[in-house]
Amino acid sequence: MAKTPSDKLHRLIRSLSPAEKRYFRIYIRGKTERASKYLQLFDLMAAQEVFNEDNLRTGIYKNQPPGGKKYSELKSYLYNLILKSLQAFDEQHSVEFKLNELLQGVSALYKRGLYADCRELLLKAAKIARQYEDFSALLEIIRWEKQLAYTRMDVDFLHKNLEQLQFQEEQALQHLRNTSEYQKAFFQVYTTNFKREAGNRNAGRMAPLHDLIGQNEAFNDPDRAASHKARVLFYRTLNIYYYATGQYEQFYESGQKLMFLLESQPHFLKQNLADYIATLSNLILSCGLLQRYREVRIYLEKLHFLTPITEDDRRKIHRQYYSNLFALCSFTGEFEEARREMARCQEEAERMSAQGHETASFYFQYCTICFGCRDFNGALDYLNMWLSQPRSVEREDLQSLARILSLILHFEMGNLMLLESLTRSATRFMQKKNRYQELERRFIHFIHDLMKAPGQQELRAGFQKVKEDLPKMSGYQELLQTFDLEAWLDSKIKGQTFAATVQEKWEKQGPRNN
Repeated sequence: MAKTPSDKLHRLIRSLSPAEKRYFRIYIRGKTERASKYLQLFDLMAAQEVFNEDNLRTGIYKNQPPGGKKYSELKSYLYNLILKSLQAFDEQHSVEFKLNELLQGVSALYKRGLYADCRELLLKAAKIARQYEDFSALLEIIRWEKQLAYTRMDVDFLHKNLEQLQFQEEQALQHLRNTSEYQKAFFQVYTTNFKREAGNRNAGRMAPLHDLIGQNEAFNDPDRAASHKARVLFYRTLNIYYYATGQYEQFYESGQKLMFLLESQPHFLKQNLADYIATLSNLILSCGLLQRYREVRIYLEKLHFLTPITEDDRRKIHRQYYSNLFALCSFTGEFEEARREMARCQEEAERMSAQGHETASFYFQYCTICFGCRDFNGALDYLNMWLSQPRSVEREDLQSLARILSLILHFEMGNLMLLESLTRSATRFMQKKNRYQELERRFIHFIHDLMKAPGQQELRAGFQKVKEDLPKMSGYQELLQTFDLEAWLDSKIKGQTFAATVQEKWEKQGPRNN
């Protein structure tokens, strides 16, 4: 039997939901006389937050060393038992498993010559397959209908129904081709210069997107998408395309249409929430970009009160809700509210046993929240935690901002002696990554000037000068979406806190807050 690494088994057990753990304990009863050992190892691993091999061996075998491959076999069998229990658990909830079960039943009955019973199961399967647009299953059902008629030499059935069956078969094939066309376009748009350098909208990067969607007749009319699943892909693809190309009004409108479409077929949402979670998250983003802040709150609540189907849903809802809430609070200057929600976010993450990258994805936002609360030490701690994470393609655009924010934090903390070496380090990093552009270069020169300023009057003059210069530079607007550098500069010019300046800026927007 192939070896199962202990950490692999530990990751699987720790990923299970409470319901899945309960189901496994029920599932294993009576399966084997060694069940007690399996459950013992299962419970020990489930309780281990940090994997420890020695503690597991001691817990299972006490002071007696396991003979031969005994422990290795125990792990392998346990891993396979868990997978089987998960399959059985999913069969209770999944349409795909239900259809597969019905078709396997057809096969078993067919081998025993119970053809009338086969047809009964096929009728049930066809009803489910049509309701959930499982066109692959429909093709298999049609194949069985023809096979049954042939086996029974039911020429009369074929004479009456063959043309209709062939029409249904061709229709199912067309639906599969149609859905596949939109699925292909979705993944092309998703991967074509979308994740990396998300804020970079130069003509060279936009051209492939325009070729994929702007020139694609399949996206001229939603009626070209022939099924609910295809229409979902139609709007999801357009939604991403409009965001990537900076067409924010269309980004918002396509997001609303997609949300209404998904809500119009609630039985699909009972099977898969992933698209709906992504849609609400993008709709929140579009409302923020268009300053529809009242709607941001509405869609945040809708997202927050979703009932997850899977643990992955739970993690996604958690991540998207809090990341968007923190962004809103940071924009409005409600940093104290964000700090309170930050504590709740961390508590929820612990209960979910969230993976490391899930927690790390918040570090940058935690940094800006602490900054807004004037907790500069806390902000620097979170920024350093973020910087210590493995580089993510998704967040490469934040690398330069992180260095700029580090300089700001040390300036606020009065660490002027450190700033000289930090500016040199930041310059080397940006040059190495080919990110030492005009904005970054001008800001680092500005920090050098601040260190030489003899008094408050000269400092304020320096802040005023850089406030006038930076907005003219490429990348400045993208930077403001993550950290309000403009508000920080204003706060130093006016001699007030960063939070107060952000709130003042927010209040001046007036009717746009609605």
